[in-house]
Amino acid sequence: METKQKRNILIAATVLLLVAVTILLLPTAVEALPPDVRYRLPDAISQIGVTPVADDPLPAPSADTQADLSAAPALPGIDEAALQPTATNTPEPTATPVAVEVVEESAEPTATPLPPTETPTPAPTATPEPLPLTVLLEGLTNVPQTFNNCGPANLSIVLDYHGDETTQTDAAAYLKPNPNDRNVSPWQISDYVNEFTALSSTVHSGGEMEMLKRLIAAGYAPVIERGADFDDGQGWYGHYLTLFGYDDEKETFMAMDTYAVPWAPNGSEFTYEDIWDSWRAFNYTFYVVYPPEEEQVVFDIVGEELLDEQRMWQKTIEVANRDIAANPEDPFAWFNLGTAYTELGRLNGQQVDYQQGAAAFDQARTIGLPQRMLWYQFRPYLAYYKVGRMQDVIDLAEATAESSGGQNVEETYYWLGNALTLNGDVSGAIEAYEQALKINENFYYAQWAIDSLN
Repeated sequence: METKQKRNILIAATVLLLVAVTILLLPTAVEALPPDVRYRLPDAISQIGVTPVADDPLPAPSADTQADLSAAPALPGIDEAALQPTATNTPEPTATPVAVEVVEESAEPTATPLPPTETPTPAPTATPEPLPLTVLLEGLTNVPQTFNNCGPANLSIVLDYHGDETTQTDAAAYLKPNPNDRNVSPWQISDYVNEFTALSSTVHSGGEMEMLKRLIAAGYAPVIERGADFDDGQGWYGHYLTLFGYDDEKETFMAMDTYAVPWAPNGSEFTYEDIWDSWRAFNYTFYVVYPPEEEQVVFDIVGEELLDEQRMWQKTIEVANRDIAANPEDPFAWFNLGTAYTELGRLNGQQVDYQQGAAAFDQARTIGLPQRMLWYQFRPYLAYYKVGRMQDVIDLAEATAESSGGQNVEETYYWLGNALTLNGDVSGAIEAYEQALKINENFYYAQWAIDSLN
């Protein structure tokens, strides 16, 4: 065989070998890329080697853990009165764990948690003015979100509407310094507005459709958090929408959707039914941005019941029980009930509230919750922790961390660390807390816990 032929054969064999190696290694290489980098690749490449999130729901509670109650342990180094994470300035860490008075409660959690027998009655208010049939606010500009950035993107829309030039990049730099972080809570967003802008914000759960329309009619653009399946084969996600119009005749809202496909610069139309059904997955939570001098106008619309935190969570119990009565197999309604009871436990220090919360979360898990649920909402961790069910905390954290998104949620590792601490695994707990801080260096609860253990 001539030398030239041998050389050509060798070149061809080398090329084929390189192609084969590339095909074999490409999935691993693509999967190893950070999600925000992979997000920028063409779809045909970005999906190579990506394992879809399992359709299986979060793990259900095992029968032997549902009755495993104990006295509520104190969280490591945490002042539980301020447990709701915020985006405000970092307080000085405490040197030792803060003792928390525990109210002993022997009652087992029931299969169907009941609301408190005494529900505060809202003060009577003046009859509100009739709403216009149609309202459409002008001056809002939709913003295409960057990777997993619907929280900061929607915030930038409403800030711009009120004359603030903060971009989604500016807001994300503080709210989610790790671009792969999957969640920014509405409370964090609202606190960011109050701390770092000249505008004001208020955030509440237990909202109503009428309230959303009244806010819009008064010139404000409320932002809601909702559950959504984008029909892209990836399943259920949490997502923000900025509402800026409604039409009672068509029974539709107009909303800025930062993830709209095809892109809708002037907003997208959503039916009342769609908004109500998807908003339920996040306890009917919303926030509003407004000029400080207009605070009383906003507060009058929101109402005294939601402005008082205790009464707000009492109302969400009523709303959740209403939804459960309509559909006892609705996992979101049970989850909302668990969240409301757990928040009351945080406010009151009553162990029975945590037990009711854990029982409601048990029911939600038994029915089946989306795999991504704990990317966005974290009260099951607190409820189970406070009734001594550390294995449930660990099971949920580990199941959430199995996905790349769950691996980039700081609360996943924070609560894993708390449970490991109570189980006596101090080194494992510190490792979990450090991972939480790697994801979000501003998540100071994890640093408090490390300081406490050290």
